[in-house]
Formats: sequence, C-alpha cells, structure tokens
Amino acid sequence: MSFFLTIDTAVSGASICLADATGVIGFRENPEQKESAAWLQPAIRDLFLDSGIALRSLSVIAVSAGPGSYTGLRVGLATAKGLCYALGCHLVTVNTLEMMAAAALPATTLLCPMIDARRQEVFTAVYGPGLDEIVPTGSLVLNETSFDTVLDKGPISFFGNGSAKFRALTAHPNASFPDVTVNARHLVPFAMQALREQRFADLAYSEPQYGKAFFSPGFPPSA
Repeated sequence: MSFFLTIDTAVSGASICLADATGVIGFRENPEQKESAAWLQPAIRDLFLDSGIALRSLSVIAVSAGPGSYTGLRVGLATAKGLCYALGCHLVTVNTLEMMAAAALPATTLLCPMIDARRQEVFTAVYGPGLDEIVPTGSLVLNETSFDTVLDKGPISFFGNGSAKFRALTAHPNASFPDVTVNARHLVPFAMQALREQRFADLAYSEPQYGKAFFSPGFPPSA
C-alpha cells in the first residue's frame, strides 16, 4: 500500500496530512506562521507515532512550493527534501495557487486564489472549474480594474488571504468572495495523481517558487 505525506507551510501557519488511497489517516495544523519551523518536524514525528505507520512506508511526499511566505516555503521544502533523501521516497511540488484552487472545488465559476504579498500586492492566477489555467501565476499590484477584462466575460470567485484587498477595490457584479479553507489535505490528490503518472520533482534541483516581479495596472501583464 502507498502512503502519502503532504506539507503546506506556504501562506499562513502550517499543516501536514498523512493519507493512503482510501483517504486521510491523520492531520495536524498550527495556525501560527512564525512557529512553522519549530513545529513542523516534531508534528510529523507525532503524526506517524499516533498512526502506527512507519516513516519508511512513505511512497510520496508532496509540498506546496509557492508562491507564498519566503520563510515558510523554505521550511516546507527543506523538510520534504530531507525526508525524501533519507527515506528514498518521491518528491512532488505543487503550485500553492493551484492547491488553493483545488480547495475551492467543486465550482461553477472561474477561481482566483490570492496570496497577500504586502501593500497592494498579491500573488495570483485564474483557474477554470477543471483546474485548467486561464491566467498563469503572477504577481500583481491591485487596482480597481485589475481583473475587468476577465470579469467582463463571466463570474470569478476570489479567495485567499490577499482577496480582501481586491474586495475593497472592486464593485464588479461578476466578482464574488467566498470563504475557502486551504490546508495540506488538499495536496493529497496531487500526490496520488503524481504517483499514478510517475511524475515527480527533481530532488536535487527543486526550489521554492518565491515570485518576485510585480505588474501593474492590468492582469495579466501586456506582452
């Protein structure tokens, strides 16, 4: 039987999930972002002790790889890579915005996860209800018309810890702002799919997707 460990430290706080093909076996979460580095590895140890499953039984470790918190991304990926090296299991890296979009499924609108990047800036992308990428991951300085080109074509759900900034700016009738909870549970389907397809990250060269350059005023930026 294949076991999966998933790790999310990308946005706010940290969470881990242990699962197999039948579903979630165990879950741990710490909402305090500044505690992620000290919390993560003891939490993984306790999760496996409580489950009675040996770490060496892991087939895949999946981690949210950014964009997001600089420190959080480094903590999560370093832990995942270290365990993969030690245990000989596979690494899967998942775009944090895609993971957030998956947490909002099922959906009938386009999905626009947003991660706070300070001031009026966010990391964001737009996905269809099947997680097809409509607008690729980018960094954006928000204004009132940032998404009008896409919103004029139909409804979009904006969510994530950066969406409040856009909610304060837009009055577009096609914009909605649902509450969406995101954690390491939402990485499990990505881990399972990667195992089925034998599609894994390069353990030596995988890096966090920090996201740096910002664009304004429109999104996506003009070519």
